[in-house]
Amino acid sequence: MNKYELVCHQCGHRTDSFKTWFEADQQCPKCGCQRADIHYNADYSQLRQLFNGTPENFYHYFDFLPISSRQNIVSFGEGAIPIEEWTFLNDYARKEYGVECRAMVYRNDLNGGTGTFKDIAASLGASVMKENGVNAYCVASTGNTATAFARYLSKAGIPFTVFVPNDATPDSVEAIRQYGQTVVVSEGGYGQAKKEAADFHRDNHVLISTGNIDPIRVEAKRTMVFEYLRQLGQMPDVYVQAVAGGTGPIALDKGVRELQQHLGNVKYPRMILAQQDTCDPMVQAWEKAAANNFPEGYEKDYPSVTPHTRISILSAGTPGMYPIVAPLVRQSGGSFVRVKESELVSQAQWIKRERNVLLGPASMVCFAGFLEALKQGLIRNGDTVLLNTGEGASRQQWFVKEVEA
Repeated sequence: MNKYELVCHQCGHRTDSFKTWFEADQQCPKCGCQRADIHYNADYSQLRQLFNGTPENFYHYFDFLPISSRQNIVSFGEGAIPIEEWTFLNDYARKEYGVECRAMVYRNDLNGGTGTFKDIAASLGASVMKENGVNAYCVASTGNTATAFARYLSKAGIPFTVFVPNDATPDSVEAIRQYGQTVVVSEGGYGQAKKEAADFHRDNHVLISTGNIDPIRVEAKRTMVFEYLRQLGQMPDVYVQAVAGGTGPIALDKGVRELQQHLGNVKYPRMILAQQDTCDPMVQAWEKAAANNFPEGYEKDYPSVTPHTRISILSAGTPGMYPIVAPLVRQSGGSFVRVKESELVSQAQWIKRERNVLLGPASMVCFAGFLEALKQGLIRNGDTVLLNTGEGASRQQWFVKEVEA
Protein backbone atom coordinates (compact mmCIF):
# COMPACT_ATOMS: atom_id res chain seq x y z
CA MET A 1 0.00 0.00 0.00
CA ASN A 2 1.34 3.42 -0.99
CA LYS A 3 1.84 6.02 1.70
CA TYR A 4 -0.40 8.47 -0.16
CA GLU A 5 -2.35 9.06 -3.36
CA LEU A 6 -3.50 12.12 -5.27
CA VAL A 7 -7.27 12.37 -5.68
CA CYS A 8 -8.50 14.54 -8.56
CA HIS A 9 -10.60 17.44 -7.30
CA GLN A 10 -12.82 17.27 -10.38
CA CYS A 11 -13.45 13.62 -11.24
CA GLY A 12 -12.09 11.75 -8.21
CA HIS A 13 -9.55 9.72 -10.18
CA ARG A 14 -6.74 8.42 -7.96
CA THR A 15 -3.09 8.78 -8.94
CA ASP A 16 -0.78 6.49 -7.00
CA SER A 17 2.33 8.70 -6.64
CA PHE A 18 4.03 11.92 -7.63
CA LYS A 19 6.13 9.95 -10.11
CA THR A 20 2.95 9.12 -12.02
CA TRP A 21 1.63 12.67 -11.49
CA PHE A 22 4.79 14.18 -12.97
CA GLU A 23 4.71 11.76 -15.92
CA ALA A 24 1.15 12.99 -16.61
CA ASP A 25 2.46 16.60 -16.71
CA GLN A 26 1.01 17.32 -13.25
CA GLN A 27 -2.59 16.78 -14.12
CA CYS A 28 -5.23 14.12 -13.74
CA PRO A 29 -4.57 11.48 -16.42
CA LYS A 30 -8.33 10.99 -16.76
CA CYS A 31 -9.79 14.52 -16.99
CA GLY A 32 -6.78 16.88 -17.13
CA CYS A 33 -7.59 18.77 -13.92
CA GLN A 34 -4.47 20.17 -12.23
CA ARG A 35 -6.00 20.31 -8.76
CA ALA A 36 -5.76 17.28 -6.49
CA ASP A 37 -6.09 16.54 -2.79
CA ILE A 38 -3.55 14.18 -1.27
CA HIS A 39 -4.95 11.40 0.90
CA TYR A 40 -2.75 9.47 3.33
CA ASN A 41 -2.79 5.89 4.53
CA ALA A 42 -1.85 7.03 8.02
CA ASP A 43 -3.06 6.70 11.58
CA TYR A 44 -4.23 10.22 12.38
CA SER A 45 -4.49 9.42 16.07
CA GLN A 46 -0.68 9.61 16.06
CA LEU A 47 -0.91 13.31 15.32
CA ARG A 48 -1.98 14.00 18.88
CA GLN A 49 1.32 12.56 20.10
CA LEU A 50 3.21 14.77 17.63
CA PHE A 51 1.44 17.83 19.05
CA ASN A 52 3.33 17.14 22.29
CA GLY A 53 6.73 17.12 20.61
CA THR A 54 9.26 19.85 19.87
CA PRO A 55 10.04 19.76 16.14
CA GLU A 56 13.21 20.83 14.37
CA ASN A 57 11.27 21.39 11.14
CA PHE A 58 7.91 20.54 9.62
CA TYR A 59 9.12 17.00 8.76
CA HIS A 60 8.13 16.36 12.36
CA TYR A 61 4.89 15.45 10.52
CA PHE A 62 6.67 13.08 8.12
CA ASP A 63 3.91 10.45 8.17
CA PHE A 64 1.49 13.09 6.90
CA LEU A 65 3.61 14.37 4.03
CA PRO A 66 3.91 12.93 0.48
CA ILE A 67 7.50 11.73 0.72
CA SER A 68 8.52 8.12 1.33
CA SER A 69 12.16 8.26 2.43
CA ARG A 70 13.68 10.59 5.00
CA GLN A 71 16.93 10.35 3.02
CA ASN A 72 15.36 12.58 0.37
CA ILE A 73 14.48 15.41 2.74
CA VAL A 74 15.93 18.79 1.72
CA SER A 75 15.69 21.08 4.73
CA PHE A 76 17.15 24.19 6.33
CA GLY A 77 15.01 24.02 9.48
CA GLU A 78 11.73 25.47 8.28
CA GLY A 79 8.17 25.20 9.54
CA ALA A 80 8.97 24.83 13.25
CA ILE A 81 8.60 28.55 13.89
CA PRO A 82 7.21 30.20 17.00
CA ILE A 83 3.79 31.71 17.48
CA GLU A 84 4.24 34.83 19.58
CA GLU A 85 1.59 36.80 21.44
CA TRP A 86 2.08 40.47 20.67
CA THR A 87 0.45 42.04 23.71
CA PHE A 88 0.81 45.59 22.41
CA LEU A 89 -1.79 44.67 19.79
CA ASN A 90 -4.08 43.32 22.49
CA ASP A 91 -3.70 46.64 24.31
CA TYR A 92 -4.38 48.57 21.11
CA ALA A 93 -7.56 46.60 20.38
CA ARG A 94 -8.79 47.17 23.93
CA LYS A 95 -7.96 50.89 24.02
CA GLU A 96 -9.10 51.88 20.53
CA TYR A 97 -12.06 49.57 19.96
CA GLY A 98 -13.00 48.05 23.32
CA VAL A 99 -12.24 44.57 21.97
CA GLU A 100 -10.66 41.95 24.22
CA CYS A 101 -8.67 39.66 21.91
CA ARG A 102 -5.34 37.86 21.70
CA ALA A 103 -3.10 38.69 18.73
CA MET A 104 -0.79 35.79 17.90
CA VAL A 105 1.90 36.15 15.21
CA TYR A 106 3.23 33.19 13.20
CA ARG A 107 6.84 34.26 12.54
CA ASN A 108 7.68 33.10 8.99
CA ASP A 109 10.59 35.55 8.99
CA LEU A 110 12.30 33.05 11.30
CA ASN A 111 12.19 30.17 8.81
CA GLY A 112 15.63 28.67 8.28
CA GLY A 113 15.60 28.76 4.49
CA THR A 114 14.99 32.28 3.19
CA GLY A 115 12.86 33.70 5.99
CA THR A 116 9.51 33.50 4.19
CA PHE A 117 6.26 31.52 4.16
CA LYS A 118 7.47 30.00 0.87
CA ASP A 119 10.24 27.97 2.53
CA ILE A 120 8.09 25.02 3.57
CA ALA A 121 6.69 24.68 0.04
CA ALA A 122 10.16 24.90 -1.49
CA SER A 123 11.52 22.34 0.96
CA LEU A 124 8.82 19.79 0.24
CA GLY A 125 9.00 20.56 -3.47
CA ALA A 126 12.74 19.93 -3.60
CA SER A 127 12.36 16.77 -1.51
CA VAL A 128 9.56 15.31 -3.64
CA MET A 129 11.40 16.15 -6.87
CA LYS A 130 14.61 14.63 -5.57
CA GLU A 131 12.78 11.46 -4.57
CA ASN A 132 11.08 11.14 -7.96
CA GLY A 133 14.07 11.85 -10.19
CA VAL A 134 13.07 15.28 -11.52
CA ASN A 135 16.08 16.75 -13.32
CA ALA A 136 14.94 20.35 -13.98
CA TYR A 137 12.25 22.79 -12.85
CA CYS A 138 10.99 26.23 -13.86
CA VAL A 139 8.63 28.85 -12.52
CA ALA A 140 7.35 32.37 -13.09
CA SER A 141 7.60 34.28 -9.85
CA THR A 142 7.50 37.78 -8.41
CA GLY A 143 10.23 37.00 -5.89
CA ASN A 144 9.76 34.96 -2.71
CA THR A 145 8.74 31.67 -4.33
CA ALA A 146 11.64 31.83 -6.77
CA THR A 147 14.18 32.69 -4.08
CA ALA A 148 13.04 29.87 -1.81
CA PHE A 149 12.98 27.26 -4.58
CA ALA A 150 16.38 28.47 -5.83
CA ARG A 151 17.98 27.72 -2.48
CA TYR A 152 16.31 24.36 -1.86
CA LEU A 153 16.68 23.06 -5.41
CA SER A 154 20.35 24.03 -5.37
CA LYS A 155 20.80 21.87 -2.28
CA ALA A 156 18.95 19.05 -4.05
CA GLY A 157 21.15 19.44 -7.15
CA ILE A 158 18.22 20.25 -9.45
CA PRO A 159 18.71 23.00 -12.09
CA PHE A 160 16.09 25.74 -11.82
CA THR A 161 15.08 28.47 -14.27
CA VAL A 162 13.12 31.45 -12.99
CA PHE A 163 11.16 33.91 -15.12
CA VAL A 164 10.62 37.16 -13.24
CA PRO A 165 8.63 40.25 -14.32
CA ASN A 166 10.49 43.37 -15.33
CA ASP A 167 9.52 45.07 -12.05
CA ALA A 168 11.07 42.38 -9.81
CA THR A 169 13.30 43.90 -7.15
CA PRO A 170 17.08 43.71 -7.77
CA ASP A 171 17.43 42.18 -4.28
CA SER A 172 15.25 39.23 -5.27
CA VAL A 173 17.00 38.70 -8.62
CA GLU A 174 20.42 38.74 -6.95
CA ALA A 175 19.23 36.33 -4.24
CA ILE A 176 18.14 33.80 -6.88
CA ARG A 177 21.39 34.10 -8.80
CA GLN A 178 23.55 33.69 -5.71
CA TYR A 179 22.27 30.10 -5.43
CA GLY A 180 23.66 29.35 -8.90
CA GLN A 181 20.28 29.19 -10.62
CA THR A 182 19.16 30.81 -13.88
CA VAL A 183 17.10 34.02 -13.91
CA VAL A 184 15.32 35.31 -17.00
CA VAL A 185 14.02 38.86 -16.60
CA SER A 186 10.93 39.29 -18.77
CA GLU A 187 10.41 42.31 -20.98
CA GLY A 188 6.93 42.61 -19.49
CA GLY A 189 5.04 42.12 -16.26
CA TYR A 190 4.08 39.00 -14.37
CA GLY A 191 1.66 37.85 -17.09
CA GLN A 192 4.43 37.95 -19.69
CA ALA A 193 6.81 36.13 -17.35
CA LYS A 194 4.21 33.37 -16.91
CA LYS A 195 3.86 33.01 -20.70
CA GLU A 196 7.62 32.78 -21.13
CA ALA A 197 7.86 30.12 -18.43
CA ALA A 198 5.03 28.13 -20.06
CA ASP A 199 6.80 28.30 -23.42
CA PHE A 200 10.06 27.14 -21.82
CA HIS A 201 8.23 24.25 -20.14
CA ARG A 202 6.64 23.16 -23.41
CA ASP A 203 9.69 23.58 -25.64
CA ASN A 204 12.22 21.99 -23.25
CA HIS A 205 10.03 19.41 -21.48
CA VAL A 206 10.95 20.93 -18.11
CA LEU A 207 8.66 20.45 -15.13
CA ILE A 208 6.87 23.72 -14.29
CA SER A 209 5.20 25.02 -11.18
CA THR A 210 1.42 24.72 -11.36
CA GLY A 211 1.09 27.71 -9.06
CA ASN A 212 -1.21 28.18 -6.11
CA ILE A 213 -3.04 24.86 -6.52
CA ASP A 214 0.18 22.82 -6.73
CA PRO A 215 -0.57 19.93 -4.35
CA ILE A 216 3.03 19.98 -3.09
CA ARG A 217 2.70 23.60 -2.01
CA VAL A 218 -0.71 22.98 -0.47
CA GLU A 219 0.47 19.92 1.48
CA ALA A 220 3.49 21.72 2.86
CA LYS A 221 1.63 24.85 3.88
CA ARG A 222 -1.28 22.99 5.43
CA THR A 223 1.13 21.79 8.14
CA MET A 224 0.67 25.27 9.64
CA VAL A 225 -2.66 23.90 10.89
CA PHE A 226 -0.75 21.20 12.78
CA GLU A 227 1.52 23.85 14.28
CA TYR A 228 -1.40 26.02 15.37
CA LEU A 229 -2.87 23.06 17.22
CA ARG A 230 0.49 22.08 18.69
CA GLN A 231 1.36 25.55 19.95
CA LEU A 232 -2.06 27.01 20.77
CA GLY A 233 -3.91 23.85 21.76
CA GLN A 234 -6.73 24.73 19.36
CA MET A 235 -7.33 26.53 16.09
CA PRO A 236 -7.54 30.34 16.24
CA ASP A 237 -10.89 32.04 15.85
CA VAL A 238 -9.56 34.35 13.13
CA TYR A 239 -6.83 33.83 10.52
CA VAL A 240 -5.27 36.91 8.87
CA GLN A 241 -3.00 36.86 5.81
CA ALA A 242 -1.96 39.10 2.94
CA VAL A 243 -3.07 37.55 -0.33
CA ALA A 244 -2.01 37.77 -3.96
CA GLY A 245 -2.50 34.20 -5.21
CA GLY A 246 -4.04 32.19 -2.42
CA THR A 247 -2.12 29.02 -1.58
CA GLY A 248 -2.26 29.89 2.13
CA PRO A 249 -6.07 29.95 2.41
CA ILE A 250 -6.37 26.87 0.20
CA ALA A 251 -3.86 25.03 2.40
CA LEU A 252 -5.56 26.16 5.60
CA ASP A 253 -8.87 24.84 4.28
CA LYS A 254 -7.34 21.51 3.29
CA GLY A 255 -5.64 21.06 6.66
CA VAL A 256 -8.75 21.85 8.68
CA ARG A 257 -11.00 19.61 6.53
CA GLU A 258 -8.50 16.79 6.84
CA LEU A 259 -8.39 17.02 10.63
CA GLN A 260 -12.14 17.45 10.94
CA GLN A 261 -12.52 14.18 9.05
CA HIS A 262 -10.01 12.26 11.16
CA LEU A 263 -9.95 13.98 14.55
CA GLY A 264 -13.45 15.39 14.83
CA ASN A 265 -14.06 18.79 16.38
CA VAL A 266 -11.46 21.12 14.82
CA LYS A 267 -12.46 24.78 14.54
CA TYR A 268 -12.59 26.44 11.10
CA PRO A 269 -11.26 30.01 11.60
CA ARG A 270 -12.76 33.09 10.00
CA MET A 271 -10.40 34.15 7.20
CA ILE A 272 -9.46 37.81 6.86
CA LEU A 273 -7.46 38.28 3.65
CA ALA A 274 -5.81 41.64 3.04
CA GLN A 275 -4.67 43.43 -0.10
CA GLN A 276 -3.04 46.83 -0.43
CA ASP A 277 -4.98 49.59 -2.18
CA THR A 278 -2.41 49.70 -5.00
CA CYS A 279 -3.29 46.15 -6.15
CA ASP A 280 -6.63 44.94 -4.75
CA PRO A 281 -8.64 43.00 -7.36
CA MET A 282 -9.90 40.41 -4.87
CA VAL A 283 -11.15 43.12 -2.52
CA GLN A 284 -12.92 44.87 -5.40
CA ALA A 285 -14.59 41.63 -6.44
CA TRP A 286 -15.63 40.84 -2.86
CA GLU A 287 -17.10 44.30 -2.27
CA LYS A 288 -19.14 44.03 -5.46
CA ALA A 289 -20.40 40.57 -4.51
CA ALA A 290 -21.28 41.66 -0.96
CA ALA A 291 -23.15 44.74 -2.24
CA ASN A 292 -25.29 42.40 -4.36
CA ASN A 293 -25.80 39.78 -1.62
CA PHE A 294 -23.43 37.28 -3.23
CA PRO A 295 -25.43 36.32 -6.33
CA GLU A 296 -24.98 32.95 -7.96
CA GLY A 297 -21.64 32.81 -9.75
CA TYR A 298 -20.24 35.80 -7.81
CA GLU A 299 -16.87 34.04 -7.44
CA LYS A 300 -16.34 34.13 -11.20
CA ASP A 301 -16.85 37.89 -11.41
CA TYR A 302 -13.54 39.60 -10.71
CA PRO A 303 -11.55 42.40 -12.34
CA SER A 304 -8.05 42.58 -13.69
CA VAL A 305 -6.20 45.64 -12.46
CA THR A 306 -2.93 47.30 -13.33
CA PRO A 307 -0.76 47.09 -10.20
CA HIS A 308 0.69 50.33 -8.88
CA THR A 309 2.42 48.76 -5.92
CA ARG A 310 6.03 48.61 -4.83
CA ILE A 311 5.37 45.24 -3.16
CA SER A 312 6.29 43.04 -6.10
CA ILE A 313 5.34 39.79 -4.36
CA LEU A 314 1.78 41.11 -4.00
CA SER A 315 1.38 42.42 -7.53
CA ALA A 316 -0.99 39.86 -9.06
CA GLY A 317 -3.38 42.09 -11.01
CA THR A 318 -5.46 39.19 -12.33
CA PRO A 319 -6.64 37.10 -9.37
CA GLY A 320 -6.98 33.69 -10.99
CA MET A 321 -7.48 31.94 -7.64
CA TYR A 322 -10.40 34.14 -6.57
CA PRO A 323 -13.02 31.58 -7.72
CA ILE A 324 -11.44 29.09 -5.30
CA VAL A 325 -10.50 31.41 -2.46
CA ALA A 326 -13.63 33.60 -2.25
CA PRO A 327 -16.01 30.72 -1.41
CA LEU A 328 -13.59 29.57 1.31
CA VAL A 329 -13.61 33.05 2.85
CA ARG A 330 -17.39 33.24 2.70
CA GLN A 331 -17.80 29.73 4.13
CA SER A 332 -15.56 30.72 7.03
CA GLY A 333 -17.60 33.82 7.85
CA GLY A 334 -14.61 36.01 7.01
CA SER A 335 -13.91 38.85 4.60
CA PHE A 336 -11.41 40.55 2.31
CA VAL A 337 -10.10 43.92 3.50
CA ARG A 338 -8.24 46.77 1.84
CA VAL A 339 -5.28 48.49 3.52
CA LYS A 340 -3.31 51.59 2.60
CA GLU A 341 0.16 50.92 1.24
CA SER A 342 1.18 54.46 2.21
CA GLU A 343 0.74 53.57 5.92
CA LEU A 344 2.86 50.41 5.97
CA VAL A 345 6.18 52.09 6.76
CA SER A 346 4.83 53.88 9.86
CA GLN A 347 3.19 50.65 11.01
CA ALA A 348 6.48 48.77 10.53
CA GLN A 349 8.20 51.44 12.64
CA TRP A 350 5.60 50.82 15.36
CA ILE A 351 6.42 47.08 15.38
CA LYS A 352 10.15 47.80 15.45
CA ARG A 353 9.70 50.04 18.51
CA GLU A 354 7.53 47.49 20.31
CA ARG A 355 9.22 44.21 19.35
CA ASN A 356 12.53 45.13 17.69
CA VAL A 357 11.35 43.10 14.68
CA LEU A 358 11.56 44.33 11.10
CA LEU A 359 8.99 42.63 8.89
CA GLY A 360 8.81 42.86 5.11
CA PRO A 361 6.16 44.88 3.26
CA ALA A 362 3.98 41.86 2.45
CA SER A 363 3.97 40.92 6.14
CA MET A 364 2.94 44.47 6.88
CA VAL A 365 -0.11 44.09 4.63
CA CYS A 366 -1.12 41.22 6.91
CA PHE A 367 -0.47 43.37 9.98
CA ALA A 368 -2.47 46.24 8.50
CA GLY A 369 -5.23 43.76 7.67
CA PHE A 370 -5.54 43.00 11.39
CA LEU A 371 -5.88 46.71 12.16
CA GLU A 372 -8.48 47.15 9.41
CA ALA A 373 -10.43 44.11 10.63
CA LEU A 374 -10.59 45.72 14.08
CA LYS A 375 -11.81 48.96 12.53
CA GLN A 376 -14.54 47.14 10.59
CA GLY A 377 -15.71 45.17 13.64
CA LEU A 378 -14.61 41.84 12.17
CA ILE A 379 -12.78 40.85 15.37
CA ARG A 380 -14.88 40.06 18.43
CA ASN A 381 -14.45 39.90 22.15
CA GLY A 382 -12.70 36.69 23.14
CA ASP A 383 -11.19 36.03 19.70
CA THR A 384 -7.76 34.53 19.30
CA VAL A 385 -6.40 36.07 16.10
CA LEU A 386 -3.54 34.43 14.18
CA LEU A 387 -1.51 36.73 11.91
CA ASN A 388 0.34 34.63 9.34
CA THR A 389 3.12 37.07 8.46
CA GLY A 390 4.80 36.28 5.18
CA GLU A 391 8.45 37.39 5.25
CA GLY A 392 11.21 39.38 6.82
CA ALA A 393 12.60 42.55 5.26
CA SER A 394 16.13 41.41 4.36
CA ARG A 395 15.50 41.27 0.59
CA GLN A 396 13.43 44.49 0.49
CA GLN A 397 16.14 47.04 1.20
CA TRP A 398 14.04 49.94 -0.09
CA PHE A 399 11.56 49.15 2.68
CA VAL A 400 14.27 48.75 5.31
CA LYS A 401 15.73 52.17 4.44
CA GLU A 402 12.35 53.87 4.75
CA VAL A 403 11.50 52.17 8.04
CA GLU A 404 14.89 53.02 9.53
CA ALA A 405 14.99 56.58 8.16
